[in-house]
Amino acid sequence: MNNDKHLPTLGSHASVDLRFMLSHPAHMIALGFGSGLAPKAPGTVGTLWAWVAWLLIDVFMSSSQQGFLIAASIAIGWWACTVTARHMGIADPGAIVWDEFIAMWVVLWLVMPTGFVGQLSAFALFRFFDAVKPGPVAWADQLFKGFGWRGGWGIIFDDLVAAACTLVVIALWRWVW
Repeated sequence: MNNDKHLPTLGSHASVDLRFMLSHPAHMIALGFGSGLAPKAPGTVGTLWAWVAWLLIDVFMSSSQQGFLIAASIAIGWWACTVTARHMGIADPGAIVWDEFIAMWVVLWLVMPTGFVGQLSAFALFRFFDAVKPGPVAWADQLFKGFGWRGGWGIIFDDLVAAACTLVVIALWRWVW
């Protein structure tokens, strides 16, 4: 049974707006509380917002609480990305940026404490892996496609792989230097 009949379905040529974002709690989450509404580079804007949010999270939560927040964000994000992609009628829309939030939080959780240059490097590396999708990230991006729970997981999974690649580069850098 479809309980979403009253909600707007956008289709591939429509753009998201504030009204769409506010029409369902999943949209609010998946669109990064508005950061996915950026007209240009919503993934980069979402990652920047994730970074700023993490700076607050880092002050007020212990490392174990942060880990729980990330785990909960993955579960809730899977649901939110699945629902929002279905409502948009696009399998992996660029406006969905919750995947960037989760991945950037994972990176920062594991590299902190570090100064501004370390955080900026983590941001730049993650954006490179997420946007260019070299090797394992391209594989992950193709692994889970479509709509439904499989597609919702696919939206998140390639960003988690991009985060892992970012962490490998940072670890190698720290090991060499």
